[in-house]
Amino acid sequence: MLPLQERVPLKNSLQKLSDALVLSLLLSLLAYRLVSLHRHAQIWLLAFACESWFTFVWLLNMNAKWTRVAYKTFPRNLSTMYHDLPAVDVFVTTADPTLEPPVITANTVLSLLAVEYPCRKLSCYVSDDAASPITFYSLVESAEFAKLWVPFCKKHNVRVRAPSVYFSTTEPQPSHGLSSDFTREWRRIKDEYEELIRRIETANEDQIRSRVADGSKEFPKTDRRDHPSMVEVIWENKEGSEDGFPHLIYVAREKTPRHSHRYKAGAMNALTRVSGVMTNAPFMLNVDCDMFANNPEVVLHAMCLLLGVDDEVFAGFAQAPQQFYGALKDDPFGNQMVVSSKQFLPGFQGLQGPFYMGTGCFHRRKVIYGSPPGPQKRGDLSREELEMIYGNSLEFVESARQITSGYGEGLPANLSSRVEAAKKVAACAYEQNTSWGREIGWAYGSIVEDNLTGIRIHSMGWRSMFLTPEPPAFLGCAPTGGPASMTQHKRWATGLLEILLSRRSPILAVMEEKLTLRQCLGYLLILIWPLRSVFELCYALLPAYCLLAGSAFLPKASELSFLVPMAIFLIYNVYTLTEYFHYGLSIRAWWNNQRMQRIYAQTSWLLGFFSALLKILGFSETVFEVSRKDQQKPTDVTGADDPGRFTFDSSPVFVSGTAVMLINLAALVVGSTRVLWQAEAGELGPGIGEFVCSAWVLLSFWPFVKGLVRRGSYGIPWSVICKAAVPGCFFLQMCRNA
Repeated sequence: MLPLQERVPLKNSLQKLSDALVLSLLLSLLAYRLVSLHRHAQIWLLAFACESWFTFVWLLNMNAKWTRVAYKTFPRNLSTMYHDLPAVDVFVTTADPTLEPPVITANTVLSLLAVEYPCRKLSCYVSDDAASPITFYSLVESAEFAKLWVPFCKKHNVRVRAPSVYFSTTEPQPSHGLSSDFTREWRRIKDEYEELIRRIETANEDQIRSRVADGSKEFPKTDRRDHPSMVEVIWENKEGSEDGFPHLIYVAREKTPRHSHRYKAGAMNALTRVSGVMTNAPFMLNVDCDMFANNPEVVLHAMCLLLGVDDEVFAGFAQAPQQFYGALKDDPFGNQMVVSSKQFLPGFQGLQGPFYMGTGCFHRRKVIYGSPPGPQKRGDLSREELEMIYGNSLEFVESARQITSGYGEGLPANLSSRVEAAKKVAACAYEQNTSWGREIGWAYGSIVEDNLTGIRIHSMGWRSMFLTPEPPAFLGCAPTGGPASMTQHKRWATGLLEILLSRRSPILAVMEEKLTLRQCLGYLLILIWPLRSVFELCYALLPAYCLLAGSAFLPKASELSFLVPMAIFLIYNVYTLTEYFHYGLSIRAWWNNQRMQRIYAQTSWLLGFFSALLKILGFSETVFEVSRKDQQKPTDVTGADDPGRFTFDSSPVFVSGTAVMLINLAALVVGSTRVLWQAEAGELGPGIGEFVCSAWVLLSFWPFVKGLVRRGSYGIPWSVICKAAVPGCFFLQMCRNA
C-alpha cells in the first residue's frame, strides 16, 4: 500500500553543539556572579536575576529545537486509497471592512473556491463580524466571477489561484506553452477581474443594500454592534457538479450590546455551529481573510497528514506555518518569522506537535467538539445530556452526535432548507448554559484564542502535525509600519499573559492532564513573551545606569572573567547570523530581526504585560484590536513612501521605547564626558563593557533615534517625547542619588 506521508527526522548535531556551548557560557557567567556578589553592589544582583532569566529562556529554546521532524506528503497516492474523499468546511473570518478591505477577502475566497479538491466535498463559509453590506456585496460579485475563474484555473493548471497575485504580471504566464486561445482567454478574464475590483472599490452602501443573494431578499439595514443573525447562501452547487465550484455561504452572527461577543473565538464557534447544521463536514479549515491558498493542492496535502496515520491521535489538527506574500525585503519590522518557523515548528513536531496559530489550520470537527482520542464516544450520551453540552438546537445536536460517533460524512446539498436552523445557532443567547468556549469549540478567556484552544486540544491527548508542502500552503499580508506591527505584538502579549496566569495554563495542564512536560515547556517559550519584557527592559537600562551613576555590572576588560560575557555576546550573534545565512537570508535581515526583537520586548510586550495585569486585577477590560491588512506588491518600494521605513503615531506603545532611547543617549553622552574630563576613573566605575552595551541598545533603537529629528509619520510625536521624558527624568534623578 502506497504511503500518504513520511516522517523524516532532521539532523542538527552542529546546532546542538552550538546551543550547548552558549548554555555553558551562560552558566559560567551565573557562577561568576554568585561567587562575586559579596564584593559588588546590588546592581550585580539585578544583573544576576536578568541573566538567570536569559539562561532559562535559552533552555526553553533548546527544548523546542532539539527534536526536529518533518513530514513529506504524497497527495497522488490518495486516489489509490480513498475513492471518496471526506468533506471539508472552509472558514474565512473578517471583522472590519476598513482595516480588512473586502477586495482582500474576495481574493482569499476565490483562491479557496479554486483549490484541487472535489467541489461537492467543499463548502466555504465567510464570517463577517462587521455585518458589512460591502463585504456581502463583494462576495456576491466574487461568486459571479468564480464562474469564469475556477474553470480557467483548472483548465490551464494555474498554480497561484488568488487572482490579485496571478494577474500581478502584465503578460500571461501559462503552465504549458502559450497559445493565442489562452492569451485571449487570459486577457478576457483579467479584464473581468479588474471590473470586479472596480465595482467593489466604488460600491456605495445604500446601493448595495438592495443587492440580493437569492434574487428575492435584500441585505437588511444593520448596526454592526446590534443586529440579528444573518445566514445567506450566496452560491449552492446543487448538482454537485465538478465543473462548478463549492458552496459559498455568508454568515454574520447576531450581535447585541447585552451579550459579550467573545471576539474571534465567538465568531469561530458560530461558524462551527452554522456549518454543523448546513454541511457538517468531518474536517474544517480556518483561514484569516488575508491568507489566500497559495498551493492549489493544499487540501490534498492536509488529507495526507490527517488520514495517513495508523492512530488518529497523532493528527488532531494540521497546521501550516504563517508565510507572507510580497513581504518587504530584509524584513524591516521583524514579523515574517522565517527563521523561527523553520527552527522551532519542526522542533515542536518532534514533541506533541506544533501550536495552533489561528489561521491556515485543518481541524477534525470531533476534536473541536471535545472528543478525546480513543474509544470514548459522546454520541452515546442521551439527547438531554448532549443539549447541555451543545445547546438546544435539535438539528445541531443530531449533527454533533454523528460526528462524535465517528460516522459523520457531511450532509447532502439543499442548503437553503437549513438557513433558519443556522440562524438559530448563530444567535447570541445560544451558548448560555452550554459548554461552548470551555470544553468544546474555540476556547474563551484570552484574545489569543488560538493558543488557548491548542493547549486544550493537546491537553486532551491529541497530537498535531506541521503542513509544509512546496510551494507554501497559504500566504498572507505581514503588517507594515511601526503602529500596525506594534499593535499586533501588544495584542499577542496581552493574550499570552492571560493564558499563563489562568486556570488553563500549560503548567497546570501538565500536572492534571495529558500534556507532556516538553510540550508544556514549548508552550512556555511563547507564553512568557510579556514576562521577558521586564527582564529585557532592566538589562537594557543597566549599562545606562552604570554610566550615569559611575558603577559597573560587568567585569573590567583587564580581568580574565571579562572573556565570558564577551564570548557570549560574540558567539550568540555569530550563531544567529549563521542561521539566517543557512536559510538564504541577508545580514540586514538578521539585524532587522535582532533589533526588532529588542524593540518589541521593551514596547509592545511591555504594554501588553501591564494591560493583562490590569485586566486580571479587574481594573480594565481587554480591547481586541484588528491589525490592518494591506495589499502588498511583489516589488520593493523606495522613496518617500517606502513602507520599510519605521513610522510612529501617538500611541502609548511608543513611550517606553522612546524613554529607553533617550536614557541610553544621555548615558553615552555623560559617560563619554566623564572619561574625557576625569583624569582617573574610579575602580568600580564603568568600563568598556558598559559603553558597548549601551551603544548596542542605542543601535537597536536606531529607528527611534532617527524619529527624534524626522517629521510627519516618520517622526516621534511631541506628545510621546514628553511622556517618555517623565520616566527618563525620574531615572536620571535615581542615578544621581545613587
